[in-house]
Amino acid sequence: MAKTAWIERNLKRVRMSKNLEATRTKLKKIIMNKTLPLNERFLASLKLSKVPRNSAKTRIRNRCEITGRSRGYYRKLKMSRIALRKFASSGKIPGMTKASW
Repeated sequence: MAKTAWIERNLKRVRMSKNLEATRTKLKKIIMNKTLPLNERFLASLKLSKVPRNSAKTRIRNRCEITGRSRGYYRKLKMSRIALRKFASSGKIPGMTKASW
C-alpha cells in the first residue's frame, strides 16, 4: 500500500490539471504562434511560468485505484498487477481465470 500522502498529492495534481488545462493550452498556443510579435509571446511565456508546475499533465502518475501502487499499472483496468491477480484469483473479474497447464 502506498503512502496516503503520495496518493493525495497525485489526486491534487489531477484536480489542478483539470482546472488549469484551458489556461495552459491557451498560453502555449500563443507562445508557439510565430506570427505574433515577440514581446507578446514572451509575456505569454512569463504567464505560463507563473502557473503551478503541478498543473501539467506530465506530472500525473498512474496509480492503482485499490492499493495506490504506481508500478505494474494496467491502464485499461486502472489497477496494478498485484491487485489484478488478487481479484482474478478470487473470481471478481468476469472472464479471467488463472492459467494452468
